[in-house]
Amino acid sequence: MREASTFSPVVVIPVYNHPDAIGQMVAAVRGHGLPCVLVDDGSEARCAAVLDALAAGGDGVSLLRLPVNQGKGGAMMAGLREALRRGYTHALQIDADGQHDARDIPKFVAAARARPEALVCGTPVYDASVPKGRLYGRYITHVWVWINTLSFEIRDSMCGFRVYPLAVTVAVLDGAALGRRMDFDTEVLVRLFWRGMRMVNVPTRVTYPADGVSHFDALRDNILISRMHARLFFGMVVRMPLLLWRKVAR
Repeated sequence: MREASTFSPVVVIPVYNHPDAIGQMVAAVRGHGLPCVLVDDGSEARCAAVLDALAAGGDGVSLLRLPVNQGKGGAMMAGLREALRRGYTHALQIDADGQHDARDIPKFVAAARARPEALVCGTPVYDASVPKGRLYGRYITHVWVWINTLSFEIRDSMCGFRVYPLAVTVAVLDGAALGRRMDFDTEVLVRLFWRGMRMVNVPTRVTYPADGVSHFDALRDNILISRMHARLFFGMVVRMPLLLWRKVAR
């Protein structure tokens, strides 16, 4: 375990069967001089071997292996806890599939360094590769997030490119049963906002590679996301006086 400093960031990447893309993403992360924790979320043998090789090379790359697939949220929760255990103060989350522009990592880290108490959220800037169904579907979640926070401060809750202040984030993970799949990204932001955390929104280019591998299950994940919005709505109703007072105070 390393000794924590005032600002000590690490990159956490959840990985589930992305053997062809993960090496390039790790190289990009290390190119910016940041240490990296790979979370193997029960990947198949070929991807597991690639991750073993990346971690065996040392050079700031470590591997946390989950014996069975937990889902993106489960992998991120394990990775965030591991990052805090190692003494880091902040964790930058980025997807393994190459959708996010790793050239923006310094911009995210600089924003987190300037506002270490805030959560730095990626706001996607899409090109023509984005599937229209996914694009339009995101706006339903945006509206529900604005309702459940009584605020427009979270501009996009589904982008998996962000920087978490670890101590408060892990406290939230330990205090509530969060969704463990694609519902995690949205739910953790709402719950951190309820906790009083401020949000810093950073525009970033997002692409959908033609040969990319997506683990979004339209039926299962949309059901989970719908249930999450309903659960958060009732949580917002309980917290409404505090949220309204906070709007006035800010």
